[in-house]
Amino acid sequence: MVYTLPGIRLHTLPSIRVNDRRTVAAAAASSSTNRSLMLRNDSFTRRFLGGRSTYESVSPTFIVAATEKMLVPGSQSDGSSSTDQLEALDADTDDSKISESEDSPDEEQVDETGEIASAVLVEDIAVREEETLPDPVISEESEAIKQTSIPPPGTGQRIYEIDPLLGNHRQHLEYRYSHYKKMRESIDKYEGGLEAFSRGYEKFGFTRSETGITYREWAPGAKSASLIGDFNGWNPNADVMTRNEFGVWEIFLPNNADDSPPIPHCSRVKIRMDTPSGIKDSIPAWIKFSVQAPGEIPYNGIYYDPPEEEKYVFKHPRPKKPKSLRIYEAHVGMSSTEPRINTYANFRDDVLPRIKKLGYNAVQIMAIQEHSYYASFGYHVTNFFAPSSRCGTPDDLKSMIDKAHELGLVVLMDMVHSHASNNTLDGLNMFDGTDSHYFHSGERGYHCLWDSRLFNYGHWEVLRYLLSNARWWLDEYKFDGFRFDGVTSMMYTHHGLQVGFTGNYNEYFGLATDVDAVVYLMLVNDVIHGLFPEAISIGEDVSGMPTFGIPVQDGGVGFDYRLHMAIADKWIELLKSRDEDWKMGDIVHTLTNRRWSEKCVAYAESHDQALVGDKTIAFWLMDKDMYEFMALDRPSTPLIDRGIALHKMIRLITMGLGGEGYLNFMGNEFGHPEWIDFPRADQRLPDGRFINGNGNSFDKCRRRFDLGDADYLRYHGLQEFDQAMQHLEEAHNFMTSGHQYISRQHEAERVIIFEREDLVFVFNFHWYNSYSDYRVGCLHPGMYKIALDSDDPLFGGFGRLDPEAEYFTFEGNHDNRPRSFMVYAPARTAVVYKLIKDDAPASVAK
Repeated sequence: MVYTLPGIRLHTLPSIRVNDRRTVAAAAASSSTNRSLMLRNDSFTRRFLGGRSTYESVSPTFIVAATEKMLVPGSQSDGSSSTDQLEALDADTDDSKISESEDSPDEEQVDETGEIASAVLVEDIAVREEETLPDPVISEESEAIKQTSIPPPGTGQRIYEIDPLLGNHRQHLEYRYSHYKKMRESIDKYEGGLEAFSRGYEKFGFTRSETGITYREWAPGAKSASLIGDFNGWNPNADVMTRNEFGVWEIFLPNNADDSPPIPHCSRVKIRMDTPSGIKDSIPAWIKFSVQAPGEIPYNGIYYDPPEEEKYVFKHPRPKKPKSLRIYEAHVGMSSTEPRINTYANFRDDVLPRIKKLGYNAVQIMAIQEHSYYASFGYHVTNFFAPSSRCGTPDDLKSMIDKAHELGLVVLMDMVHSHASNNTLDGLNMFDGTDSHYFHSGERGYHCLWDSRLFNYGHWEVLRYLLSNARWWLDEYKFDGFRFDGVTSMMYTHHGLQVGFTGNYNEYFGLATDVDAVVYLMLVNDVIHGLFPEAISIGEDVSGMPTFGIPVQDGGVGFDYRLHMAIADKWIELLKSRDEDWKMGDIVHTLTNRRWSEKCVAYAESHDQALVGDKTIAFWLMDKDMYEFMALDRPSTPLIDRGIALHKMIRLITMGLGGEGYLNFMGNEFGHPEWIDFPRADQRLPDGRFINGNGNSFDKCRRRFDLGDADYLRYHGLQEFDQAMQHLEEAHNFMTSGHQYISRQHEAERVIIFEREDLVFVFNFHWYNSYSDYRVGCLHPGMYKIALDSDDPLFGGFGRLDPEAEYFTFEGNHDNRPRSFMVYAPARTAVVYKLIKDDAPASVAK
């Protein structure tokens, strides 16, 4: 079925069968390019000049609730679910039937209004497998969570036991925790608890009942408001809203005479307000879907409420939280091998099985929240509750997440709560005609480097909005957690700009700390972990804020992991010099320099290093030779040999020592040869400067997975190594092993050796020295064999080691280890030795 709007066509989700015996339909190219890609970000930042809001705050950090008290049900339920077992994929499947709509997605259609309609990038895929019923735990999860009581605040004192040095900053930390407790108490008093408070989407925006639709919006700066849209012919006098004492506008629309909804599914809606800056049409702040019509610049809010029989129903339970987190960072839009915007459906069918095969257990999805400017990589959010319409419908996204769960993959969302788009046409900026609505007013509410708005985390309604937003994605879409972007910017009034954090505690606990923002992070972690015990929260923090990864009840900020950003910076720093000049101690220090008991996600490179203007590790290592000498039927070059060897070593030592989790950006596992350059038109800046575009090309905004799959290219060896690395970690969980010991970091020999549980890692970074009968210290006695060898020909190596060789330990102290064994350590190789048996006879002491 195709829903038609003036200027927009939305395909309904194809029927999905979960046994995955299907043949995927050929991908349809987009018939239209998102016009916002061709425009400068500044083109969306038309400012309205006006006075201050008439809604005055009670105090700088505390605003009275805008709605009446909401009660929390008394009973409690766990709400957690069991892990679904992955079924083997059947290669001998029947061909799928490809359902075709009446109009091809590549064609344009003129509707009855005379306007052009164009298809959203959604494929119609029909399959012929037996139906699998929804898991009852998943279908009842939302209601069960409503009965959950989030645990009350603890004493917040354990942080001083974990780190006694924090006692020197007790005054600041006690103030922070008392402010957090005050907010929890106020939410309990006025809202019925944090659980009810985080369900703001059931009160604000559009809510459907048996008798009609209610629409509420908090816009205290508006003088009048009315709901307009396709349903009432965009008549501002048809549905005028009323305002309560807290600045909340409301209207109830009764059902039609035939009991059908007063606003049809997929029709366009906006709120028109008379504001201090003039008449303004805005997309509702709580909108659940937003689409840009072909040929138009502004987006349209879409009332998205499909009939029950067409809503996607989740069939697979959430996987359990992995002990070792191996994250595949991905962007759905640029995940196609073709130069186009990819869809949720294609990502579900083509990319998720790839991620599973590679051995990752989590996929982190970027650019989910709607953003009008595609080239912002999803970090300039305009509609916080709406999934990006470029890739499909909300039901398509749900289907994609359900498929990931079927494969046993945890799905994390790249959450942007650190700032919001400066766009006044589509987003929250100047929503009610004032700059102090959701954001700080004046200079404090503007991020000069990001050209974006900064939230006022001390405002009651901002807390409701953001806390509800986090819960919405976990509950409605079944995401399994978040990677919070830009947390350093949130936690400090200087936003980390031009500040070099040295580890001095005075840098973290003082007047530069935004306590309101830190308290918000504590509250959102309460919501995440209190309602979804298996959920994961990761914070992008470059400052190294102490207590960041300690539970809130113990006095911490509450994140499960900190993103260890310093590691990628160190590798880029080292890659600018010769590897002959690298210091082994410097590498080890950077990888292990993290706070005790606070877990980290390590990565050698993420999407940041892949953007145009920067270089990936592969590009730093091999540069233009990647275009000429990656085919196996051509001779290699010294630069290629060096690059392939070091690429593998860098990734393995980062995973081995860098943290309790690991992250890779899609394509980097095989050394993707191209940077990322989003479609761009030529730009003329206000100061007269001219910036060349790329002809709005998608050529560099895709991922060439075909290169990694091609066994006649050297990229394939890098991909095979990354896969072997992930499966080794899956088998041994060495990132989270209790035993870690670095026995050697020899500068002259360029050797690093360390133990993780029953594995011994041997890295020889020397550019030409290979060592015979090299003595390796170890803890456990017995026989060792090679578990992973970067020099294996399968991985593009030279095969200098015998994969079946056995290495027996002998007693005697070496490198402060009680025993050792002898190995051959070729130049520029990384080898992991696995203990085979503990009862092997030991040699006599040497």
